Amino acid sequence: MIFGDTIVALSSGRLPSGVAVIRVSGHQTRFVIETICEFVPDSRVASLQTLRRGKEILDRGLVLFFPTPHSFTGEDVAELQVHGGRATVSSILHEITRLPQVRLAEAGEFTRRAFMNGKLDLVQTEALADLINAETEAQRRLAQRNSDGAQSRLYAEWRNRLVNARALIEADIDFSDEGDVPGSVADRVWTDVAALSDQISAHIRGYSAAEIIQDGFHVVILGAPNAGKSSLLNALARRDAAIVTDEPGTTRDVLEVVLDINGLKVIVADTAGIRDGAGKVESIGIEKARARGRDADLVLKLEDLTDPHPVDTSWAAGEVVRIGTKLDLASASHKRPSGYDHCISTVTGEGMTSLVQTIGDIAELKIRDAGDILPSRLRHVELLQDALSHIGSALRDVHAPLEIRAEELRLATDRLGRITGAVDVEELLGVIFSQFCIGK
Repeated sequence: MIFGDTIVALSSGRLPSGVAVIRVSGHQTRFVIETICEFVPDSRVASLQTLRRGKEILDRGLVLFFPTPHSFTGEDVAELQVHGGRATVSSILHEITRLPQVRLAEAGEFTRRAFMNGKLDLVQTEALADLINAETEAQRRLAQRNSDGAQSRLYAEWRNRLVNARALIEADIDFSDEGDVPGSVADRVWTDVAALSDQISAHIRGYSAAEIIQDGFHVVILGAPNAGKSSLLNALARRDAAIVTDEPGTTRDVLEVVLDINGLKVIVADTAGIRDGAGKVESIGIEKARARGRDADLVLKLEDLTDPHPVDTSWAAGEVVRIGTKLDLASASHKRPSGYDHCISTVTGEGMTSLVQTIGDIAELKIRDAGDILPSRLRHVELLQDALSHIGSALRDVHAPLEIRAEELRLATDRLGRITGAVDVEELLGVIFSQFCIGK
């Protein structure tokens, strides 16, 4: 697809920097190089050149040229690797955009052109955004697999199976009276469709693991006032994220820190101490604590070993780990703690390594059996559920005319196609590409 304007943008990080990469894409790309550089380099060969505004030297840098269709966008693309000073980059961008039919790119416009020219599908496009935003190793691995097309290939395979099933059904409808057409295709078609339904169901269940990888494994610290919740949060964060005092009810709101444990994003929340007889403001904090605990993947239930006041966490949906705190004081008073999953001291650090390992193990267990290919967006899950619903209707309505059952399979095929963009998804494009930064 040929677009009217050629676009240009800074595609590297924030300025100033050691090197800045300026990307150009469109039919005027060769003209841009010819105008501000010394010559158009050989395809995909870096060339050290002087960049000029007329006779004025703007900078010296590496120039690369990727002719259509063998480029990221599918158009002619140039990359200028120049010094990363703000004035240098601004001068080069100003000189390029003075040329006819060349303008600054909008957010995500390079990637959008790659999609429109068939270089990426929608799933790969979304995965590319995830790869850019990845903060942990698990997020990077998931995004990398999807950007390489593993998820798209899976959906394409399922779609092809449905297309083949419809073809056999329609052949059975159209040629059932012909002698050279075998009898009912029910056995070979509906058995495979049922197996496909099971595979899609299992895949959808993997979304909970994808949510943990992308959004984080949520851990909530609960306990009575002065149980050591804020001290534990600070110890995990290795900084003073929360105020620690001997006064009960210091924490009134939920405080969060984000950790990277074994390559997984873990969000730990400190909450208000749970007790009876709290004041109006503190009670609001306690209710927030209970709300966060109900939604948490893991609850750390803290008790002061020197003065334990257990709180009820039977209502928590996630796993609960019982932790005895202030082990240094308990040991000094010769009290032997028992019945706890972990006993810790945030003062001496005793037990902290084991606790962090337990949090990491529980988080990993949540995603361990989910498989390598996961639905990475709620959009994918909703379309997969729609497809599954139509497949289910086709399987259940065994007495319905074959035409009706074939139509249900066609609708399921359409939903799978919408995930990768194989069918019309124009209304989604603005939302998807708005996630990208300028220059991508």
